[in-house]
Amino acid sequence: MEHKFTNALINETSPYLLQHAHNPVNWHPWNEQTLDKAKSENKLLLISIGYAACHWCHVMEHESFEDSLVAQVMNKNFVNIKVDREERPDVDQVYMNAVQLMTGSGGWPLNAVALPDGRPVWGGTYFKKEQWINALEQISKLYEEKPEKLYEYADKLEEGIKSLDVVQLNVSEPVFEKQYIDDAVAHWYKQFDHNFGGLNRAPKFMMPNNYHFLLRYAYQNNDSNIMDFVNLTLTKIAYGGVFDHVGGGFSRYSVDTKWHVPHFEKMLYDNAQLVSLFADAYLLTKNDLYKDVITETLDYVKEEMTNNEGAFYSSLDADSNTPEGKLEEGAFYVWKKEDLKALLKEDFELFSDYYNINNFGLWEHENYVLIRKDSDENIIKKHNLDLEALNEKKINWKTILTKKRNTRPKPRLDDKTLTSWNALMTKGYIDAYRVLGNANYLASAKKNANFILSTMLREDGGLNHSYKDGKSTINGYLEDYASVIDAFIALYEATLEQKWLNTSRDLANYAFDHFFDDKSNMFFFTSDTDASLVSRSIDYRDNVIPGSNSIMAKNLFKLAHYFDNEHYSITATTMLNNVTLEMHEYPSGFSNWFDLMLNYTNPFYEVAIVGKEAKEKITELNKAYIPNKLIAGSTKDSNMPLLENRFTPDDTYIYVCVKKACKLPVTETKEAINLIEK
Repeated sequence: MEHKFTNALINETSPYLLQHAHNPVNWHPWNEQTLDKAKSENKLLLISIGYAACHWCHVMEHESFEDSLVAQVMNKNFVNIKVDREERPDVDQVYMNAVQLMTGSGGWPLNAVALPDGRPVWGGTYFKKEQWINALEQISKLYEEKPEKLYEYADKLEEGIKSLDVVQLNVSEPVFEKQYIDDAVAHWYKQFDHNFGGLNRAPKFMMPNNYHFLLRYAYQNNDSNIMDFVNLTLTKIAYGGVFDHVGGGFSRYSVDTKWHVPHFEKMLYDNAQLVSLFADAYLLTKNDLYKDVITETLDYVKEEMTNNEGAFYSSLDADSNTPEGKLEEGAFYVWKKEDLKALLKEDFELFSDYYNINNFGLWEHENYVLIRKDSDENIIKKHNLDLEALNEKKINWKTILTKKRNTRPKPRLDDKTLTSWNALMTKGYIDAYRVLGNANYLASAKKNANFILSTMLREDGGLNHSYKDGKSTINGYLEDYASVIDAFIALYEATLEQKWLNTSRDLANYAFDHFFDDKSNMFFFTSDTDASLVSRSIDYRDNVIPGSNSIMAKNLFKLAHYFDNEHYSITATTMLNNVTLEMHEYPSGFSNWFDLMLNYTNPFYEVAIVGKEAKEKITELNKAYIPNKLIAGSTKDSNMPLLENRFTPDDTYIYVCVKKACKLPVTETKEAINLIEK
């Protein structure tokens, strides 16, 4: 196909950047050459940031960036840079902070204008074509006639950006108490939606880490109110339209309070973390709904988001073409009542009751998003069925609808591989294996972990962040190190293969060398080998993915136990102590930190299993929900601190220890579980 325009993005691997390679806008990638060009030509930078699955990014591209008149204004006055926020979260963070300071809100597409030195002076999110042209012409005029005003503003804004994400070293003695957590949860409780779960507002994000912490908190405190709320939330999420009832997997969030109509893009990181969450919830409740969610989500990941190398893709777009060729959000996923009637025939009445093809399930323009209200038990009673018959019907419905849906144009796939998100998915597979015992799940986890080792780990011991078409690129961020260490520790606990634990330790040491901030005892988001940006941020608040510092602190807490390393232990404690002043006011933004705090307020157990049946004992141990433990094990002699001098060839012993003090070894898993308190 002949293209009228081609710009410098044509040489990139990011699917999002390649989508813009034939815009009339003279886009450049973010790199030193582009930044030098702006300085040498003394031109303003126009930085536009988005990602492949972003609906409004596509809208703005179509309205403005594909328009020759808009391109003329942009090309004449600016050096234009397109950024994939998933490839360059560091760049995204700087300009997101700037836009939030300037406008009070942020989102994607994120558009900012900066001085030739990269310091921002103006920005916003989505703009209509006329607004966009207007704003750019005004800024250009100001830069031409009164540049000193922009420089003055940039100085003030730079100060503001640098004051964000600053963590002060807390010099007070670390004191972590149950009451502090109880008070924070009580404060948080006021925001809960007791009808549909989640927080009492829309839009609703799943926030898996919130419910992972609350599940553990409820269990360890015998708090039935919180436990009921977590189960309500997970059930409503599983029933909702945010879960794809035909193909499996989750969308990013719902636009309403009942988890019904999603923003239809499917992100790897959501699906990864939700598998882990539902795995622990299933372990505790044995609720078959949760098990179904795990298996259907992992079936989806295997079919749609995994390549031949065992690496995972990033996302599926929210938008796809209608039969008329019009790009629409959710077009691949929604149903018309008449089509469902024609497809399901005599089963339509039961199906429409099960998935609410009624006012409850209606979205817009006569489109329905499948959503459940009733349990299988209620449906069975109401329609005089048995469970086996209902399950057969559900399988049949999914087969019919999948076949039909696959005739529709599919959403675009972002097929780049991100190290951090892949590690989250590996952890999801390990958690599913731990709970369900499916050996295929462990095989997928190991395949991906070996992909990370062979392709994303460099000879200097550092990680790369992104992979596409055989190329491993972009120096890794703290999120890559934190997520990989976490996944590899879990993989060690599942396999007892020492290499995963040793690699975790080596990656932690690399992070200390290149990311650690001696002033705050936290870790910067970017390496000291990266080109400097306007500010070097510390990512510590938990969001849809936990903050990379909270994951890192939990890693160091565990590694300190495994390797008897006091430096790791002191750092983890100091990091947690640093954020205690902020945690109480905004618990949903610190749930992973609260999870770590439970390791200090409650007993935390080292379970060491040594002997030829160690793996079998671990499988038995994993049948119990024990969130306050780590596992060390070996089927032979080991010089690891927790295992040293404990191997005997004839028996397999289980040692249950707290703070280096161990109970007498036992040989039966049940006995070991009885020694562990919540």
